[in-house]
Amino acid sequence: MTSASTVITSTTPLWYATRATGVVALVLLTMSLVLGILITVRFATERWPRFVTIGIHRNLSLLVLAFLTVHIGTALLDSYAPVGWPSLVIPFVSAYRPLWLGLGTVAFDLLLALTITSLLRSRVGHRAWRAVHWAAYACWPLAVVHGFGTGTDPKAPAILGLTVVCVAAVVVAAAWRLVSGWPVHRGLRLTAGAASAVALIAATAWTASGPLKSDWAARAGTPPALLARANGAATANGAAGPVTALPALPLTTTITGSINTATTASGQSSVTIAGTGSSAVAFQVVITGPALPGGGVQMSSSRVTFGPSGQPGRYSGAVTGLNGSDITASVTDQTGAAIRLTLNLTINGQSVTGTLNAAARSGSDE
Repeated sequence: MTSASTVITSTTPLWYATRATGVVALVLLTMSLVLGILITVRFATERWPRFVTIGIHRNLSLLVLAFLTVHIGTALLDSYAPVGWPSLVIPFVSAYRPLWLGLGTVAFDLLLALTITSLLRSRVGHRAWRAVHWAAYACWPLAVVHGFGTGTDPKAPAILGLTVVCVAAVVVAAAWRLVSGWPVHRGLRLTAGAASAVALIAATAWTASGPLKSDWAARAGTPPALLARANGAATANGAAGPVTALPALPLTTTITGSINTATTASGQSSVTIAGTGSSAVAFQVVITGPALPGGGVQMSSSRVTFGPSGQPGRYSGAVTGLNGSDITASVTDQTGAAIRLTLNLTINGQSVTGTLNAAARSGSDE
Protein backbone atom coordinates (compact mmCIF):
# COMPACT_ATOMS: atom_id res chain seq x y z
CA MET A 1 0.00 0.00 0.00
CA THR A 2 1.12 3.54 -0.66
CA SER A 3 0.94 6.38 1.78
CA ALA A 4 0.09 9.95 0.84
CA SER A 5 3.64 11.09 1.50
CA THR A 6 4.96 8.43 -0.86
CA VAL A 7 2.82 9.69 -3.70
CA ILE A 8 3.98 13.25 -3.16
CA THR A 9 7.63 12.33 -3.66
CA SER A 10 6.96 10.87 -7.09
CA THR A 11 5.18 13.80 -8.74
CA THR A 12 6.16 16.90 -10.67
CA PRO A 13 5.74 20.62 -9.87
CA LEU A 14 2.41 20.38 -11.68
CA TRP A 15 1.18 18.32 -8.73
CA TYR A 16 1.90 21.18 -6.36
CA ALA A 17 0.09 23.60 -8.66
CA THR A 18 -2.91 21.26 -8.86
CA ARG A 19 -3.16 20.81 -5.10
CA ALA A 20 -2.51 24.49 -4.31
CA THR A 21 -5.15 25.78 -6.73
CA GLY A 22 -7.58 23.12 -5.51
CA VAL A 23 -7.15 24.20 -1.89
CA VAL A 24 -7.50 27.87 -2.77
CA ALA A 25 -10.61 27.12 -4.84
CA LEU A 26 -12.17 25.28 -1.88
CA VAL A 27 -11.49 28.22 0.44
CA LEU A 28 -12.95 30.71 -2.06
CA LEU A 29 -15.96 28.45 -2.69
CA THR A 30 -16.55 28.26 1.06
CA MET A 31 -16.40 32.03 1.38
CA SER A 32 -18.76 32.43 -1.57
CA LEU A 33 -21.26 29.98 -0.07
CA VAL A 34 -21.15 31.65 3.35
CA LEU A 35 -21.67 35.07 1.76
CA GLY A 36 -24.54 33.65 -0.28
CA ILE A 37 -26.19 32.49 2.94
CA LEU A 38 -25.64 35.94 4.49
CA ILE A 39 -27.41 37.45 1.48
CA THR A 40 -30.31 35.04 1.97
CA VAL A 41 -30.76 36.01 5.64
CA ARG A 42 -30.41 39.70 4.60
CA PHE A 43 -27.44 40.36 6.83
CA ALA A 44 -26.35 44.01 6.76
CA THR A 45 -24.88 46.69 9.02
CA GLU A 46 -24.07 50.37 8.58
CA ARG A 47 -20.42 49.54 7.87
CA TRP A 48 -21.24 46.47 5.79
CA PRO A 49 -24.27 47.17 3.58
CA ARG A 50 -25.95 44.34 1.74
CA PHE A 51 -24.74 45.42 -1.72
CA VAL A 52 -21.14 44.88 -0.56
CA THR A 53 -21.93 41.29 0.35
CA ILE A 54 -23.62 40.74 -3.01
CA GLY A 55 -20.69 42.21 -4.94
CA ILE A 56 -18.05 40.20 -3.10
CA HIS A 57 -20.14 37.05 -3.48
CA ARG A 58 -20.31 37.46 -7.26
CA ASN A 59 -16.61 38.25 -7.62
CA LEU A 60 -15.62 35.30 -5.45
CA SER A 61 -17.69 32.97 -7.63
CA LEU A 62 -15.81 34.13 -10.72
CA LEU A 63 -12.50 33.82 -8.89
CA VAL A 64 -13.35 30.24 -7.94
CA LEU A 65 -13.81 29.41 -11.63
CA ALA A 66 -10.46 31.00 -12.46
CA PHE A 67 -8.63 28.87 -9.90
CA LEU A 68 -10.55 25.77 -10.95
CA THR A 69 -9.48 26.35 -14.55
CA VAL A 70 -5.84 26.28 -13.47
CA HIS A 71 -6.56 23.34 -11.12
CA ILE A 72 -8.07 21.27 -13.92
CA GLY A 73 -5.49 22.34 -16.50
CA THR A 74 -2.49 21.36 -14.38
CA ALA A 75 -4.13 18.03 -13.50
CA LEU A 76 -4.59 17.24 -17.19
CA LEU A 77 -1.07 18.33 -18.10
CA ASP A 78 0.53 16.31 -15.30
CA SER A 79 1.42 12.96 -16.86
CA TYR A 80 1.81 11.30 -13.46
CA ALA A 81 -1.89 10.55 -12.96
CA PRO A 82 -3.99 9.38 -15.96
CA VAL A 83 -6.86 11.83 -15.49
CA GLY A 84 -7.85 12.14 -19.16
CA TRP A 85 -9.59 14.95 -21.05
CA PRO A 86 -13.09 13.36 -21.09
CA SER A 87 -13.21 13.50 -17.29
CA LEU A 88 -13.22 17.30 -17.57
CA VAL A 89 -16.97 17.27 -18.25
CA ILE A 90 -18.04 13.62 -17.98
CA PRO A 91 -18.02 12.26 -14.41
CA PHE A 92 -16.61 8.88 -13.38
CA VAL A 93 -14.76 8.00 -16.62
CA SER A 94 -11.19 8.62 -15.45
CA ALA A 95 -8.82 5.70 -14.88
CA TYR A 96 -7.47 7.51 -11.82
CA ARG A 97 -9.70 7.37 -8.72
CA PRO A 98 -12.82 7.56 -10.93
CA LEU A 99 -15.44 7.97 -8.20
CA TRP A 100 -13.71 10.74 -6.29
CA LEU A 101 -12.50 12.54 -9.39
CA GLY A 102 -16.00 12.25 -10.83
CA LEU A 103 -17.48 14.02 -7.81
CA GLY A 104 -15.16 16.93 -8.53
CA THR A 105 -16.38 16.97 -12.13
CA VAL A 106 -20.01 17.10 -10.95
CA ALA A 107 -19.15 19.94 -8.55
CA PHE A 108 -17.46 21.86 -11.38
CA ASP A 109 -20.43 21.34 -13.71
CA LEU A 110 -22.81 22.59 -11.02
CA LEU A 111 -20.65 25.64 -10.34
CA LEU A 112 -20.49 26.37 -14.04
CA ALA A 113 -24.29 26.20 -14.27
CA LEU A 114 -24.58 28.50 -11.25
CA THR A 115 -22.23 31.07 -12.74
CA ILE A 116 -23.85 31.06 -16.18
CA THR A 117 -27.38 31.44 -14.82
CA SER A 118 -26.22 34.22 -12.50
CA LEU A 119 -24.67 36.13 -15.40
CA LEU A 120 -27.88 35.62 -17.41
CA ARG A 121 -30.22 36.16 -14.50
CA SER A 122 -32.20 38.88 -16.25
CA ARG A 123 -32.83 36.53 -19.18
CA VAL A 124 -33.58 33.24 -17.42
CA GLY A 125 -35.88 34.76 -14.80
CA HIS A 126 -35.75 34.76 -11.03
CA ARG A 127 -37.57 31.44 -10.57
CA ALA A 128 -35.23 29.49 -12.87
CA TRP A 129 -32.19 31.21 -11.39
CA ARG A 130 -33.31 30.38 -7.85
CA ALA A 131 -33.95 26.71 -8.75
CA VAL A 132 -30.45 26.32 -10.19
CA HIS A 133 -28.94 28.27 -7.30
CA TRP A 134 -30.01 25.60 -4.84
CA ALA A 135 -27.28 23.48 -6.45
CA ALA A 136 -24.76 25.50 -4.43
CA TYR A 137 -25.70 23.41 -1.41
CA ALA A 138 -24.66 20.28 -3.35
CA CYS A 139 -21.65 21.80 -5.12
CA TRP A 140 -19.72 22.61 -1.94
CA PRO A 141 -19.93 19.19 -0.15
CA LEU A 142 -19.09 17.42 -3.41
CA ALA A 143 -15.98 19.61 -3.69
CA VAL A 144 -14.95 18.76 -0.11
CA VAL A 145 -15.38 15.00 -0.65
CA HIS A 146 -13.55 15.26 -3.99
CA GLY A 147 -10.62 16.96 -2.27
CA PHE A 148 -10.34 14.28 0.38
CA GLY A 149 -10.97 11.36 -1.97
CA THR A 150 -8.70 12.44 -4.83
CA GLY A 151 -6.07 14.37 -2.93
CA THR A 152 -2.87 12.69 -1.85
CA ASP A 153 -2.32 14.75 1.29
CA PRO A 154 -5.59 14.72 3.30
CA LYS A 155 -3.69 13.82 6.49
CA ALA A 156 -1.37 16.81 6.25
CA PRO A 157 -2.14 19.01 9.30
CA ALA A 158 -2.44 22.18 7.21
CA ILE A 159 -4.86 20.63 4.69
CA LEU A 160 -6.90 18.85 7.35
CA GLY A 161 -7.08 21.93 9.57
CA LEU A 162 -8.06 24.21 6.69
CA THR A 163 -10.81 21.81 5.60
CA VAL A 164 -12.15 21.62 9.16
CA VAL A 165 -12.30 25.43 9.29
CA CYS A 166 -14.19 25.52 5.97
CA VAL A 167 -16.65 22.91 7.17
CA ALA A 168 -17.17 24.73 10.47
CA ALA A 169 -17.84 28.03 8.65
CA VAL A 170 -20.47 26.46 6.44
CA VAL A 171 -22.08 24.61 9.36
CA VAL A 172 -22.40 27.84 11.37
CA ALA A 173 -23.77 29.75 8.36
CA ALA A 174 -26.22 26.95 7.52
CA ALA A 175 -27.43 26.83 11.14
CA TRP A 176 -28.00 30.58 11.00
CA ARG A 177 -29.97 30.10 7.78
CA LEU A 178 -32.17 27.44 9.40
CA VAL A 179 -33.05 29.46 12.51
CA SER A 180 -33.49 32.74 10.64
CA GLY A 181 -37.19 33.44 10.30
CA TRP A 182 -38.20 30.65 12.70
CA PRO A 183 -40.87 29.24 12.99
CA VAL A 184 -41.87 29.80 9.35
CA HIS A 185 -41.64 26.49 7.45
CA ARG A 186 -40.68 24.79 10.71
CA GLY A 187 -41.14 21.26 9.36
CA LEU A 188 -38.97 21.92 6.34
CA ARG A 189 -36.28 23.53 8.48
CA LEU A 190 -36.24 20.62 10.94
CA THR A 191 -36.00 18.11 8.08
CA ALA A 192 -33.16 20.03 6.45
CA GLY A 193 -31.33 20.35 9.77
CA ALA A 194 -31.66 16.63 10.54
CA ALA A 195 -30.52 15.65 7.04
CA SER A 196 -27.52 17.98 7.30
CA ALA A 197 -26.55 16.52 10.69
CA VAL A 198 -26.75 12.97 9.37
CA ALA A 199 -24.67 13.93 6.30
CA LEU A 200 -22.04 15.59 8.50
CA ILE A 201 -21.76 12.53 10.75
CA ALA A 202 -21.55 10.18 7.77
CA ALA A 203 -18.90 12.34 6.10
CA THR A 204 -16.83 12.44 9.30
CA ALA A 205 -17.01 8.66 9.66
CA TRP A 206 -16.05 8.16 6.01
CA THR A 207 -13.09 10.53 6.33
CA ALA A 208 -11.80 8.71 9.41
CA SER A 209 -12.15 5.25 7.88
CA GLY A 210 -11.11 6.24 4.35
CA PRO A 211 -8.81 9.12 3.35
CA LEU A 212 -7.15 9.31 6.77
CA LYS A 213 -6.12 5.62 6.60
CA SER A 214 -2.73 4.67 5.19
CA ASP A 215 -4.14 2.30 2.54
CA TRP A 216 -6.49 4.87 0.99
CA ALA A 217 -4.42 5.27 -2.20
CA ALA A 218 -5.19 1.68 -3.23
CA ARG A 219 -8.81 1.69 -2.04
CA ALA A 220 -9.54 5.00 -3.77
CA GLY A 221 -8.94 3.47 -7.21
CA THR A 222 -5.32 4.41 -7.93
CA PRO A 223 -4.08 2.18 -10.81
CA PRO A 224 -1.72 -0.56 -9.54
CA ALA A 225 1.01 0.53 -11.95
CA LEU A 226 0.88 4.01 -10.45
CA LEU A 227 1.12 2.60 -6.94
CA ALA A 228 4.19 0.63 -7.97
CA ARG A 229 5.70 3.72 -9.55
CA ALA A 230 5.11 5.69 -6.37
CA ASN A 231 6.73 2.94 -4.33
CA GLY A 232 9.73 3.05 -6.64
CA ALA A 233 10.05 6.80 -6.09
CA ALA A 234 9.94 6.19 -2.36
CA THR A 235 12.94 3.88 -2.69
CA ALA A 236 14.90 6.64 -4.44
CA ASN A 237 14.21 8.88 -1.47
CA GLY A 238 15.33 6.32 1.10
CA ALA A 239 11.87 5.04 2.05
CA ALA A 240 10.67 1.47 2.03
CA GLY A 241 11.16 0.08 -1.45
CA PRO A 242 8.74 -1.66 -3.80
CA VAL A 243 8.24 -5.38 -3.32
CA THR A 244 9.70 -7.16 -6.36
CA ALA A 245 9.71 -10.71 -5.00
CA LEU A 246 6.49 -12.67 -5.41
CA PRO A 247 5.26 -14.19 -2.13
CA ALA A 248 5.55 -17.92 -1.77
CA LEU A 249 2.89 -19.94 -3.60
CA PRO A 250 0.21 -21.07 -3.04
CA LEU A 251 -0.98 -17.64 -1.92
CA THR A 252 -4.31 -16.37 -0.60
CA THR A 253 -4.67 -12.65 0.01
CA THR A 254 -7.43 -10.11 0.54
CA ILE A 255 -7.69 -7.55 -2.22
CA THR A 256 -9.09 -4.06 -2.78
CA GLY A 257 -9.42 -2.22 -6.05
CA SER A 258 -11.70 -0.58 -8.58
CA ILE A 259 -13.83 -1.52 -11.57
CA ASN A 260 -14.34 0.71 -14.61
CA THR A 261 -16.33 0.28 -17.79
CA ALA A 262 -15.51 1.98 -21.09
CA THR A 263 -16.48 1.70 -24.75
CA THR A 264 -13.80 0.64 -27.23
CA ALA A 265 -13.25 2.15 -30.67
CA SER A 266 -15.10 -0.82 -32.18
CA GLY A 267 -18.17 -0.13 -30.04
CA GLN A 268 -17.65 -3.03 -27.64
CA SER A 269 -17.67 -2.75 -23.87
CA SER A 270 -14.43 -3.06 -21.89
CA VAL A 271 -14.44 -3.78 -18.16
CA THR A 272 -11.22 -3.17 -16.22
CA ILE A 273 -10.78 -4.55 -12.72
CA ALA A 274 -7.56 -3.53 -10.98
CA GLY A 275 -6.38 -3.79 -7.42
CA THR A 276 -3.76 -4.75 -4.90
CA GLY A 277 -3.50 -7.45 -2.26
CA SER A 278 -2.51 -7.32 1.38
CA SER A 279 0.45 -9.57 0.49
CA ALA A 280 2.08 -6.88 -1.70
CA VAL A 281 0.75 -8.15 -5.03
CA ALA A 282 -1.11 -6.33 -7.79
CA PHE A 283 -3.42 -7.48 -10.57
CA GLN A 284 -5.45 -6.19 -13.49
CA VAL A 285 -8.19 -7.94 -15.45
CA VAL A 286 -9.52 -6.48 -18.70
CA ILE A 287 -12.58 -8.18 -20.23
CA THR A 288 -13.85 -7.01 -23.62
CA GLY A 289 -16.95 -7.96 -25.57
CA PRO A 290 -20.54 -7.00 -26.41
CA ALA A 291 -22.41 -5.21 -23.64
CA LEU A 292 -25.20 -7.21 -22.03
CA PRO A 293 -28.70 -5.66 -21.78
CA GLY A 294 -28.85 -6.08 -18.01
CA GLY A 295 -25.34 -4.75 -17.46
CA GLY A 296 -21.92 -6.37 -17.70
CA VAL A 297 -20.16 -7.74 -20.76
CA GLN A 298 -20.16 -10.98 -22.75
CA MET A 299 -16.46 -11.87 -22.89
CA SER A 300 -14.93 -12.18 -26.34
CA SER A 301 -11.34 -11.39 -25.31
CA SER A 302 -9.42 -10.72 -22.11
CA ARG A 303 -6.06 -9.80 -20.68
CA VAL A 304 -4.78 -10.42 -17.17
CA THR A 305 -1.61 -9.17 -15.49
CA PHE A 306 -0.29 -10.16 -12.08
CA GLY A 307 2.85 -9.73 -10.04
CA PRO A 308 4.46 -8.27 -6.93
CA SER A 309 3.68 -4.62 -6.21
CA GLY A 310 7.04 -3.55 -7.63
CA GLN A 311 6.44 -5.41 -10.93
CA PRO A 312 2.66 -5.69 -11.36
CA GLY A 313 2.96 -6.82 -14.98
CA ARG A 314 5.50 -9.62 -14.45
CA TYR A 315 2.93 -12.29 -15.32
CA SER A 316 0.41 -11.92 -18.14
CA GLY A 317 -2.29 -14.11 -19.59
CA ALA A 318 -6.03 -14.38 -20.05
CA VAL A 319 -9.25 -15.27 -18.29
CA THR A 320 -10.02 -19.00 -18.39
CA GLY A 321 -13.26 -18.98 -16.44
CA LEU A 322 -15.90 -16.34 -15.72
CA ASN A 323 -18.85 -16.96 -13.43
CA GLY A 324 -20.45 -13.70 -12.32
CA SER A 325 -17.89 -11.98 -10.10
CA ASP A 326 -15.72 -15.13 -9.77
CA ILE A 327 -12.82 -15.15 -12.21
CA THR A 328 -10.14 -17.72 -12.97
CA ALA A 329 -7.12 -16.91 -15.11
CA SER A 330 -3.84 -18.36 -16.28
CA VAL A 331 -0.73 -16.16 -16.44
CA THR A 332 2.93 -16.78 -17.26
CA ASP A 333 6.16 -14.81 -17.01
CA GLN A 334 9.05 -14.54 -19.49
CA THR A 335 10.61 -17.77 -18.23
CA GLY A 336 7.42 -19.72 -18.84
CA ALA A 337 6.55 -20.12 -15.17
CA ALA A 338 2.77 -20.37 -14.96
CA ILE A 339 0.32 -19.36 -12.24
CA ARG A 340 -3.37 -20.10 -11.89
CA LEU A 341 -5.33 -17.18 -10.40
CA THR A 342 -8.73 -17.35 -8.77
CA LEU A 343 -10.48 -14.11 -7.85
CA ASN A 344 -13.62 -14.06 -5.73
CA LEU A 345 -14.86 -10.50 -5.96
CA THR A 346 -17.48 -8.38 -4.25
CA ILE A 347 -18.41 -5.35 -6.34
CA ASN A 348 -19.87 -2.27 -4.68
CA GLY A 349 -20.36 0.50 -7.21
CA GLN A 350 -16.88 1.17 -8.60
CA SER A 351 -15.06 -0.42 -5.67
CA VAL A 352 -13.94 -4.05 -5.52
CA THR A 353 -13.00 -6.21 -2.53
CA GLY A 354 -12.53 -9.93 -2.11
CA THR A 355 -9.84 -12.58 -2.17
CA LEU A 356 -7.20 -13.68 -4.65
CA ASN A 357 -5.73 -17.18 -4.76
CA ALA A 358 -2.53 -17.83 -6.71
CA ALA A 359 -0.99 -21.25 -7.22
CA ALA A 360 1.79 -22.58 -9.42
CA ARG A 361 0.40 -24.32 -12.50
CA SER A 362 2.05 -27.24 -14.23
CA GLY A 363 1.83 -27.88 -17.92
CA SER A 364 -0.80 -30.57 -17.38
CA ASP A 365 -3.18 -28.22 -15.54
CA GLU A 366 -6.20 -26.91 -17.43
